[in-house]
Amino acid sequence: MHAAAYEVAIRIPDAQSLKDRRQVVRSILAVVRERFHVSAAEVGGQDTWQRASLGFAVVASEARLVDETIDEIDRYLWSRPEIEVLDGTVSWLE
Repeated sequence: MHAAAYEVAIRIPDAQSLKDRRQVVRSILAVVRERFHVSAAEVGGQDTWQRASLGFAVVASEARLVDETIDEIDRYLWSRPEIEVLDGTVSWLE
């Protein structure tokens, strides 16, 4: 079994309130959970209007599959026009 945690910092430039920000974050998390079958949660920045940290947990039978899933999540995030991806960190879990 192979597992990795992927944490991504994003910016939501058009968010004018916490409600706007929450709407975007919830949408992203729901799509990622549904499309990639991973665990996803907001892990930081809950009190800021335009920034958020999202965490994803990926588990697979092969390390290659974990890498591919993280790459797909990353491509999906970069394709969202309403956010800017600031940083992403992968931590392999043993």
